[in-house]
Amino acid sequence: MKRVLDFTLALLLIVIVSPIMIIVAIAIWTRLGFPFLFVQRRPGLHNRAFNLVKFRSMALKNPAMLNETDAARLNSFGNFLRKTSLDELPTLFNVLFGQLSLVGPRPLLMEYLPLYNKEQMRRHEVKPGITGWAQINGRNAISWEKKFELDVWYVDNQSFWLDCRILAKTVVKVFKRDGITAQNHATMSKFEGTSPSLNQSSTNRPGAERNTH
Repeated sequence: MKRVLDFTLALLLIVIVSPIMIIVAIAIWTRLGFPFLFVQRRPGLHNRAFNLVKFRSMALKNPAMLNETDAARLNSFGNFLRKTSLDELPTLFNVLFGQLSLVGPRPLLMEYLPLYNKEQMRRHEVKPGITGWAQINGRNAISWEKKFELDVWYVDNQSFWLDCRILAKTVVKVFKRDGITAQNHATMSKFEGTSPSLNQSSTNRPGAERNTH
């Protein structure tokens, strides 16, 4: 049932927002140049890699600047794309092709896989999503450990009605532009693993939505 809902809504949304995607692509071409798409390998269901497609929101890396940060490459136009979540529109095609779900733990970087503890790795027991329980409960304004707790809670409590609730809350969050960036970062600080003390104490799973921004 979830796959049918994902496919149907993704196809409908692509048809509706296709004029917006064309406009965004042209705007990226004029502001940032080609390519206007950002493609990156991400881990999906059971850690199987797929190509995540988004609109490019950063300037291309300058080969002469080895230590150039993401924040330095993110101009006001790219920041606008992220704040409005317009950069996420092409991920609807990932949903259409069955690589993503509309709702699920966000697909992160392949390099993070060896850094998860056993509990955190459970976030890959379901298909990743465009939005999820962590995204409506703080997004990038919460710690990595809290984000992973929320992801695992979703894995254990997923349902059709929970997905509907998350999708509805996501619309509100997009318009309010909550939790888009972590403090002093373009999006979120790099995940470098969980300390042993947090590994031992992260057994409580949150079940109530909370406002963390």
